[in-house]
Amino acid sequence: MFYYLWLPQYKICTCTESVSAALKQGQVTPTELCKKCLSLIKKTKYLNAYITVSEEVALKQAEESEKRYKQGQSLGDLDGIPVAVKDNFSTSGIETTCASNMLKGYIPPYNATVVQKLLDQGALLMGKTNLDEFAMGSGSTDGVFGPVKNPWSYSRQYRERRRHDELGDSHWLITGGSSGGSAAAVASFTCFAALGSDTGGSTRNPAAHCGLVGFKPSYGLVSRHGLIPLVNSMDVPGIFTRCVDDTAIVLGILAGHDPKDSTTVQDPIKPPMIPGVMDVSRLCIGIPKEYLVPELSSEIQSLWSRAADLFESEGAKVIEVSLPHTCYSIICYHVLCASEVASNMARFDGLQYGHRSGMDVSTEAMYAATRQEGFNDVVRGRILSGNFFLLKENYENYFVKAQKVRRLIVRDFKNAFASGVDVLLTPTTLREAVPYLEFIKEDNRTRSAQDDIFTQAVNMAGLPAVSVPVALSNQGLPIGLQLIGRAFCDQQLLTVAKWLEKQVQFPIIQLQDLMDDGSLVLENGNLTSASLT
Repeated sequence: MFYYLWLPQYKICTCTESVSAALKQGQVTPTELCKKCLSLIKKTKYLNAYITVSEEVALKQAEESEKRYKQGQSLGDLDGIPVAVKDNFSTSGIETTCASNMLKGYIPPYNATVVQKLLDQGALLMGKTNLDEFAMGSGSTDGVFGPVKNPWSYSRQYRERRRHDELGDSHWLITGGSSGGSAAAVASFTCFAALGSDTGGSTRNPAAHCGLVGFKPSYGLVSRHGLIPLVNSMDVPGIFTRCVDDTAIVLGILAGHDPKDSTTVQDPIKPPMIPGVMDVSRLCIGIPKEYLVPELSSEIQSLWSRAADLFESEGAKVIEVSLPHTCYSIICYHVLCASEVASNMARFDGLQYGHRSGMDVSTEAMYAATRQEGFNDVVRGRILSGNFFLLKENYENYFVKAQKVRRLIVRDFKNAFASGVDVLLTPTTLREAVPYLEFIKEDNRTRSAQDDIFTQAVNMAGLPAVSVPVALSNQGLPIGLQLIGRAFCDQQLLTVAKWLEKQVQFPIIQLQDLMDDGSLVLENGNLTSASLT
């Protein structure tokens, strides 16, 4: 495992455990760390990862953290650690836009519960990250503030494999979405962890494309209060980090009952403890046969097979399982998603908060003009679709049928786990990140249907899932595999994820232009190759 931190001696730390130790030992101060991350945010502005940079807030938080360290009163592993938050989480006193004209200028009077929990532990809020408008998309290309660029577009690993004529700025890669800003922020070292949201794969998809750990917790484990809703029955806060241990640390802080969110679990939650060594010989790994689709790239298919062999070689039982209603899941998901979107977006009417049109002919005209000006084509399209599905004459044929299919999908997962399977192993995405110009050849709805194929069923079932980076493709781009666990067995899932992470030794991104001295110094010399390739 690599660690990345800018200390005077240029020792490198990428994970918070080592950074936290360095803070406690006085090797670096929270203010120095904060300023370095702010400097990197400015250097990587071309990535468009941030919508709002909260420089003054972060520096003030760093100052307070520094006082605590001097007094020996650190609040925990995240005290003084820079983090970022997707711009669909409410942040008190900081603009929250959902990357939409509808909410430009909206400043919430309160923090989302997950944001408050991070701040209570001393985390430094570097800023709010970019996304698809109202989190509707799979590329982070459809927000009003412009698309997010994948840091791997500028990595040595990728650029060395490209022809000279393919290295121009027009050939940059997408991050995936909709939480692409958070993924780019972590991948470019401007923070150590970031919050995303995950409704159908919006954390796992960009994590796979950006070489990160992307975790979707069990529905109800983490509060949704303050997360501006897309699909209430599927939305969950997601976590981006550069290693599984960091994910466990952040989850331990975020998990638990919230009186402001009735869907959170009532029982006390213990912070996940991830052992350093795991005996996988007691595990049964399930391989869903329906996930072997023609569109899956041969390279990812090969890595998926090799990962299964890796588990088997260490004594785990690997079996093929069936999730028979998978072929209906993406259609079911889009009907339910559009229906809930139509309901949730009704609140943006120009009367209460957010954008309000100057049209004053009538209330109805103002209402229509507000939504025309405030929402982009993607959002308006989903609202129209959802309202169609919810019409009295269509309700039974669309919404009710989709709910029934959703129950069948949930049953598929239950049957798989009841057969003795502990964890399911699947691809996260069909292929590695693609260039922006190629991505936009197809419309948002078509792209989302393709990119969510392996991820959205998990949201409908409320299960925990994590994307783990396992290798670089032949083009030098990250490939992630997804692990799916039983409901509320998040600790077991992360334990298996850590084992896989340790086996593959995914290489660190080489972004030379971000380093002060123009070179990347590594703790253990040269970068290692992923062992699955």
